[in-house]
Amino acid sequence: MPRIKNTMEIFKLLNKSNCRDCNCPTCLAFAAAVFQGKKQLHECPHLDSDIIARYGVKIERENDVRQDLEVYLADLKSRITQIDLSARAEKLGGRFSNGKLTLKVMGKDFSVDSTGKLYSDIHIHVWIARPVLNYVLDASGTNPSGQWVPLRELKNGPSCYRLFEQRCEKPLKKVADHYTDLFEDMIHLFSGKQVKKHYQSDISLVLYPLPKMPMLICYWKPEDGLDSSLNLFFDNTAEENLDIQSIFSLGTGIVMMFEKIALRHGF
Repeated sequence: MPRIKNTMEIFKLLNKSNCRDCNCPTCLAFAAAVFQGKKQLHECPHLDSDIIARYGVKIERENDVRQDLEVYLADLKSRITQIDLSARAEKLGGRFSNGKLTLKVMGKDFSVDSTGKLYSDIHIHVWIARPVLNYVLDASGTNPSGQWVPLRELKNGPSCYRLFEQRCEKPLKKVADHYTDLFEDMIHLFSGKQVKKHYQSDISLVLYPLPKMPMLICYWKPEDGLDSSLNLFFDNTAEENLDIQSIFSLGTGIVMMFEKIALRHGF
């Protein structure tokens, strides 16, 4: 029985009709979901039984997350071609001009055209591109309520909050412990805003990774033999504008960005 090694091998088995009978927006999205274990091959109603029997259970997962992300991004870009960017601009808190929808991402201009191509004056990392495109495609445009919650208290947060803690909160705490100008740089470089001290933290700062997706960072300095602590909070409306995997991706991308900045400063 042949083994499937990547998303594209699954995609080649499908009829490419994008019928949505599997509850995925495109055949490519369904192929990615099967490879990730979120869907089963037999959930495509148009596959012959002999193909399902031949390939259905032999998926060999390669340790190449970036490659799979690139395939996923290609699918998002194909969906961008099917929407009216000008109609989305006001709802998303952006602007439309010269054929491009422009959003403020971490205080910087990010634009997307009708082909799904992204433009920015700074490097566009794949971990940031995913949530930006998902926001453009699916955000409801709900305004933040001002009610902060940890990721685990979002509707679908329990599925990934442990990994979020390991990949986002702990690495960012490590950066904050050694990079003393981190929070000042968040304010001056990325349009962050220092706010009243939430949850008795020593530093509370709000960033806007996307126009209607604020993120609250709370940092507690080490004191009386206790280690420092850092937690990230989201508005309780966050999942109305972004799916939980994209929220996770957004947090991961931001942390990777600050890790690189810290390295440039010798930390």
